[in-house]
Amino acid sequence: MKPLTRCSWANSSDIERDYHDTEWGVPLHDDRGLFEFLVLEGAQAGLSWRTVLAKRERYRDVFHQFDIARVAAMKDRELAKLLLDPGIIRNRLKISAARDNALASLKVIEEFGSLDAYLWSFVDGKPVINHWRDRGRVPASTPVSDRMSKDLRKRGFRFVGSTICYAFMQATGMVDDHVVTCFRHQAGAGK
Repeated sequence: MKPLTRCSWANSSDIERDYHDTEWGVPLHDDRGLFEFLVLEGAQAGLSWRTVLAKRERYRDVFHQFDIARVAAMKDRELAKLLLDPGIIRNRLKISAARDNALASLKVIEEFGSLDAYLWSFVDGKPVINHWRDRGRVPASTPVSDRMSKDLRKRGFRFVGSTICYAFMQATGMVDDHVVTCFRHQAGAGK
């Protein structure tokens, strides 16, 4: 049996391969899931995605399964205690950004009805399907991620630069950047 062809980044570890094969690029419309990726993509800044994936379950534990209201209500002492937890990325700014982003998310939900409606509005509610022949052509950011980043920051979100926003868009299926030879290319677009 011929092995599956994947995007090149997904071949270095089991955790990346599993994530690539089951989640990356699949349209996500759940507010809790979208919030999770906002926190995780921000935590990843300057680090490898593999590092974040390896710590993902602990992030779920310490951030109340990414319940937005519960994260928004976290006290300073709870956040400070997380600086001692080796199961997450122990960066004071990234940890406090989780609460700030939860507070900003609650305001967005109040204004737009859901985090989903707001975030997906940047791509008119449907995935952008790209047709890259090799990974080297995939951009780190786009005009859309620039607009998303600018608007998120205006609303009080942190760790949401354009590159982080583009990675978020890829992760949540707003953009399908699986290379055309990958078995996942366009597989998630109809979901």
